[in-house]
Amino acid sequence: MSHQPSPATDRAEAILGVFETAFGDLLAQDPAAFRVKFRKMAASAFAFYRGTAALYYADLTTAPFDSFGAPFLDDRTGRVWIHGDLHAENFGTYLNAEGRLVFNVNDFDEAYVGAFTWDVQRLAASLALIGYAKALSDDTITELVTAFAEAYRARIAAHVTSGDADPYTLDTATGPVLATLRQARLQTRVSLLDGDTVIEGYDRRFRLGGGAIELDEPTKAEVLAAFEAYLSTLPASSRVTPTALRVKDVVGRRGIGIGSAGLPSYNVLLEGHTDALENDVIIYMKQGQTPAVSRHVTDPAIAGYFQHEGHRTVISQRALQSHSDPWLGYTTLRGRGQLVAEVSPYAADLDWRDLNELPDLLAVTEYLGRATATMHAAADESSSGHTLVPFSTEHAIHEAIAHDEAGFTAMLVDFAHTYGARARADHQLFVDLYRNGRIPGL
Repeated sequence: MSHQPSPATDRAEAILGVFETAFGDLLAQDPAAFRVKFRKMAASAFAFYRGTAALYYADLTTAPFDSFGAPFLDDRTGRVWIHGDLHAENFGTYLNAEGRLVFNVNDFDEAYVGAFTWDVQRLAASLALIGYAKALSDDTITELVTAFAEAYRARIAAHVTSGDADPYTLDTATGPVLATLRQARLQTRVSLLDGDTVIEGYDRRFRLGGGAIELDEPTKAEVLAAFEAYLSTLPASSRVTPTALRVKDVVGRRGIGIGSAGLPSYNVLLEGHTDALENDVIIYMKQGQTPAVSRHVTDPAIAGYFQHEGHRTVISQRALQSHSDPWLGYTTLRGRGQLVAEVSPYAADLDWRDLNELPDLLAVTEYLGRATATMHAAADESSSGHTLVPFSTEHAIHEAIAHDEAGFTAMLVDFAHTYGARARADHQLFVDLYRNGRIPGL
């Protein structure tokens, strides 16, 4: 008697196939980092979802999930700058090039060019997963996703009619978002430096241990040469103080986060804009990764636009984020593209753990909708300075949604519930695969 594979068995094999494509090479290089990554992903369905953008796009470009956003896609809306990994925890604070604390989208490692619906669908499903983890009813989850969709729609329309693109700052934010900005304001460069460095011989150097690794001299020389090449990619305004570019120390680090497992990285300690020790700057150099969405976008003009993954990340972030980090740049190291930016003392992520009351949840979700719309609107021919998206993104998206505004909201609600349930089931399959030793290489 023959036995047919069960749907769960088929799905488990599909997950393993996606993992092999997305993680295989890096996992082979550093299985210990992936054991840490996968343990974090095993903790919850949301953590699993965060770490599996590759699985999301594999699903989103095949039936039945490929049909959800299709009514809102055309030659323009299917080819805009997107974040690529937009979920509810990829929002937080940063100090922009104008010295203002801003609440906005962050972490652009997966950014690329694709369908705008892929971003908003990923965010909507993440809201469903967070809501489920908080034991919210399906009706309440529907309310949250609806609030996100309507805020996104209204903000896109505002960009079309008034060009409104002001980010949320200490002057304009309210509620939990304002609290996040205020928390970031309390953080200091000195506290960051004191945590990562020590003072010896009247100067700072990196503190070894805790993830910081001493480099041998040949490797250090390679990193310093890559750093010198990076300087030419900085905006002119970031190169006005030559003393601020003097390197004091270099260490290696190994990425073990959910998104950066197996990616080698380095920290570079720079002299600040004065001789005082409290304004030294820590720069990180991290190997760029292949964005999950790029495997499902076949236009050669898009892939050919970028020199390497570090260049792609920087160009995408500058397109999607107004007034980016003034230290943002790129270089190559051992033939691989590197992303370079500041380890900011003013970065604070939005914390969902204490957000449980519906008014707070709705207020934050509306902020996310507006921030997402502003990000999409920033990246077009009039503001990004790049030719890859040669049209007004906000006008294209506004026209696509205006044909069926109620349908757009209904689509996101339906997708959030449907894919949220898929992710929860996949999480259980993943846990069983991991704990039973079914993931190759571990």
